[in-house]
Amino acid sequence: MGKSTAVKRDIWFRSAKEEGYRARSAYKLLQLAEQFQLWDNVERCVDLCAAPGSWSQVLSQKLKANEPAEDGSAKVVAAPLPGVVQIEGDITKTSTAEQIISHFKGRRADLVVCDGAPDVTGLHDLDEFVQAQLLLAALNITLHVLRPGGNFVAKIFRGRDVTLLYDQLRCFFKTVTCAKPRSSRNSSMEAFVVCEGFREGFTPDLTKPLLDFSYSTAAAPKTQSGGANDMAGAMRFIAPFVACGDLSGFDSETHYPMTDKTIPSEPHQGPTAPAYAEFMQLRAEKRLQNLSLAGERH
Repeated sequence: MGKSTAVKRDIWFRSAKEEGYRARSAYKLLQLAEQFQLWDNVERCVDLCAAPGSWSQVLSQKLKANEPAEDGSAKVVAAPLPGVVQIEGDITKTSTAEQIISHFKGRRADLVVCDGAPDVTGLHDLDEFVQAQLLLAALNITLHVLRPGGNFVAKIFRGRDVTLLYDQLRCFFKTVTCAKPRSSRNSSMEAFVVCEGFREGFTPDLTKPLLDFSYSTAAAPKTQSGGANDMAGAMRFIAPFVACGDLSGFDSETHYPMTDKTIPSEPHQGPTAPAYAEFMQLRAEKRLQNLSLAGERH
C-alpha cells in the first residue's frame, strides 16, 4: 500500500528515509535529548515497546552499542539492531525486569525511554486512558531497572486527567516536564514526559498497579474544579510545558516541495505484527492448494 501525498510531503518522514531511520519518531527523541541533555552520563539504556525501533537506532548510535562495554554488559536493551540486546517479554512481569538487569551484569539503567502507544480509536477519553495505563506499566518496570538519579522519558496523551499522572510521576522523580518536540504534529495530542532525578526510598512491586483511574463520580469526591480525578491544594502539581526543537527548523505541519533526492524509499523494517498477517497466510495457503489441485488435473 503506497503512502499518501500528504505523508510523502512530511519533511520528517522524508528525512527519516534519507538518513536510514525506521520512523520519523527518531527526531522526537533527538530533539528531546538536545533540550534536556539526555545523553549526559548515560552508559546503559532501555527502550520499552521498541517497535519499529527508531528510538533504538538513535540510542545505539549515541551510546555506540557496537562497541562492547568494559565489563561485557549490554549498553542498550531494545529492538533487534546490531549491538542491541532484544527482549520479547511482558513489561508487567518481574521476570522481564530481572532479565533486563541480567544483561547489564546486575547494574541498572541510566535512562529508560518508552515511545509505545495504543492503536488510537479517535475517542480521546478512551485513548488517553489506555495510553495512561501503558505509561504506568512502563513506569512500574522502570522503577525496577532504573538507577537512582536516572531519567525516564515516555509518550503521554494530554487530556482531562493528565495532571493526575504528573502528580504520580512527581512521587518518583525530582523534576517532571511535559515536552512537545517540533517534529510532533501540533494537531496531535501526544507529548512526552521527561522525568529527571529518580528518587530512592521505596520498594517497587509489579504485582500492584501504581495508580487506578476512576472515572465514576461515586468513586472519588469531586473537587471545586468538578473532576473526580483532579488534585487540589499542596498535592496539585502542574508540569511545565516545553516546546523543544530548533525553532528555525522544519514545521511538521507544513508540506515542503519534493525533489528527486527526497522521494521516500521503502520502509527499512515492516510492521512487527500487522493486522493483515493472518489474511496473507491464508492467501498463501489457498494459492498452494490451488497449485496442487492444478498439478493433479494435469
